[in-house]
Amino acid sequence: MPKKPRTKMPISERAKQFMPFAAVKGYHEALAKKEHITVPKQELTDDMAELLDYKLKSIHRGSIITVVYYHDKEYIKICGMVAKIDTQTKTLTVVDTKINFADILTIETEILS
Repeated sequence: MPKKPRTKMPISERAKQFMPFAAVKGYHEALAKKEHITVPKQELTDDMAELLDYKLKSIHRGSIITVVYYHDKEYIKICGMVAKIDTQTKTLTVVDTKINFADILTIETEILS
């Protein structure tokens, strides 16, 4: 008895066999969460606070700066243009990131030539 010719599998079905497979749901998310290292917030010395205050007063809207600040149990470094400095709410906005003055560790200004 002759064999029937096999019909081709549709392309959409063929692609499914090469899709990644997660044997344990949520494993990669749990692993990423475990890799997240939390650090305690540093208290600024009087000299550091004075220097930070001076730098906050010297920057203005449009300045290019690098800020290291504390957020969600870690320190984050962001570089960009100052969009807003609000002394009433004590926040600094770099591009679209709003940072509380109390969370800032360091500020470095970029010198454009």
